[in-house]
Amino acid sequence: MTSPADMHRGLALRSYLAASHLIAPAAKPVLRRRLQRGKEHPTRWQEKMGWNLAPRPDGPLIWLHAVGLGEVLSLRGLIARLGQKRPDLSFLVTSTTATSAEVFAKNAPPRTTHQFLPLDAPAFRRRFLDRFRPDLCVWVEQDLWPGMVSDLAKRQVPQCMVAARMNAASFRAHQRAAGLYRDLYSAMAMITAQDDATAAHLASLGAEVKVTGSLKPAAPLLACDMAELDRLQKTLSQRTIWAVAPAHRDDIARARAAHQKLCDTDPTALLIIAPRLPQDAIEELGPRRSKGEVPATGDAVWLCDTFGDLGLIYRLAQTVLIGGTFGDIEGHNPWEAAALGCAILHGPRVANFRTDYAQLTDASGAIAVTTVDDIAAAVISGDLPQIAENAGQAIRTASAHTDALAADLLDLFDRTRAT
Repeated sequence: MTSPADMHRGLALRSYLAASHLIAPAAKPVLRRRLQRGKEHPTRWQEKMGWNLAPRPDGPLIWLHAVGLGEVLSLRGLIARLGQKRPDLSFLVTSTTATSAEVFAKNAPPRTTHQFLPLDAPAFRRRFLDRFRPDLCVWVEQDLWPGMVSDLAKRQVPQCMVAARMNAASFRAHQRAAGLYRDLYSAMAMITAQDDATAAHLASLGAEVKVTGSLKPAAPLLACDMAELDRLQKTLSQRTIWAVAPAHRDDIARARAAHQKLCDTDPTALLIIAPRLPQDAIEELGPRRSKGEVPATGDAVWLCDTFGDLGLIYRLAQTVLIGGTFGDIEGHNPWEAAALGCAILHGPRVANFRTDYAQLTDASGAIAVTTVDDIAAAVISGDLPQIAENAGQAIRTASAHTDALAADLLDLFDRTRAT
């Protein structure tokens, strides 16, 4: 880790910091337009300008930042391990998307506060850091804000980047600003990567990296309303239940076609569709959870078009086709469903979660499917209980890496506070 003075010698970083003064004048009108389009939280959007912030918890505070919903939920396992070892710690989690705040609120670990990360303008950063005064900052996966990294370095707050993920396309983009990223990485006391390819990319940009794997397998179980789960399990007992989630339109089309084949042999089968985005919901599919509707005996499909209900869906379903694995999305997180005992099916497009699906494949903990016939056959496969058990073992193995990472972070935390 370099000194703040050495870090700020780079022309790219100095140019960025000068330009960041232009963010503040444009911030409010841009955020208001996004608010009108439903892309910002209706009551908390001013947090992105450093206003209306929550109170700082008493005692030492570790701040963790992740950009969106999946990344934020993955933090829960790491926070749980840190909190178990050090009951004196509190945690601040920041993200940038409205949905991440909504879902995280239902699944937040104890002693954890959520805020939206301010835009990277000097005044916004100053208000945020003056309020929270973190003792350690942990950047997760791939989202680094240069101005905030710079300000933390000036305040001598130790920073880490953990579970970094960088595919070939992202690496090419980073190469175009190699000088900037070299400065940012030099400010990190520790950098870890999810896989060897990411580690190689980061090393070529000047980072010192070790591979510690993904945080996602170690995350606690998604929450749900257990009383509602009990009611639904009684209502839907004796039915074959499977789900496609988080689903996009191409996933939904394949799942519906496969379900039609399944219903030819099992008329009681129920497909739960959980759209990743509201615009992917299709009105004529059947009863909609957003309207308070539940499937009756003759309903073959149930549209769960509400946020934060994957914990309920994965407890109801025996099998889940993970969405985003048939198109340009390139996959979603399979571990949340696997942790709740679901057998995992997935399509061929998993580049954004390549390491995760490779771990499941190596453990015989998932079934790869390509066609509608593949999906229909997999849903009734006699191998599903063993597939689910194998995935559970993969989770236990991968979670050990998060245990070690938590220990490393606490060691760094204690060493820097002692100096």
